[in-house]
Amino acid sequence: MNLAHTPTIEIQDGDALIIVDVQNDFLPGGALAVPHGDEVIPVLNHYIDIFLTKGLPIIATRVWHPVNHCSFHAQGGPWPPHCIANGPGAEFAAGLRLPAEFVIISMATAPDKDAYSGFGNTELEAVLRSHGVRRVFVGGLATDYCVLNTVNDALDNRYQVYVLNDAIRAVNVHPDDGRTAEQAMIAKGAIMITLDQCS
Repeated sequence: MNLAHTPTIEIQDGDALIIVDVQNDFLPGGALAVPHGDEVIPVLNHYIDIFLTKGLPIIATRVWHPVNHCSFHAQGGPWPPHCIANGPGAEFAAGLRLPAEFVIISMATAPDKDAYSGFGNTELEAVLRSHGVRRVFVGGLATDYCVLNTVNDALDNRYQVYVLNDAIRAVNVHPDDGRTAEQAMIAKGAIMITLDQCS
């Protein structure tokens, strides 16, 4: 994907960083591992440093399932058990340098409702509004599920959305799912950027 025509973006008041579901079960060796998912961690740490230095909101979403969640195989869902609330698989990746003042958004917490968006039955929208956020910068896991849906909902809520192209990875249940998701986000109005385009 050619990002050469995207100008340098100055991170400023009204911006927020949203880190999507960088949890142990989505990393290599986890219950629902995203291939190369661990590669987003050092890149996201650089983005965290930028937002932390500027005193801007840093938000981390997490899947926080009950043990009988409807998305699990035992309940007829498509996935193995993963990110069970208060379990080790639901913990944020140890290498992710989240600051003390970051905001946690827990999603998919009801046993009978699945959710792939950080906006789904959560307080994310209220948190963003309370900080006067106008632009969101979104990275994490996985491109073709929770990143895609969080970005789509952010656009529906009229935020300007930048997707951190160097800090997302896809599940790719089908080989082109990640690429298709990226194209869908761009078509809807998201802007793909990389770390070297931020200041």
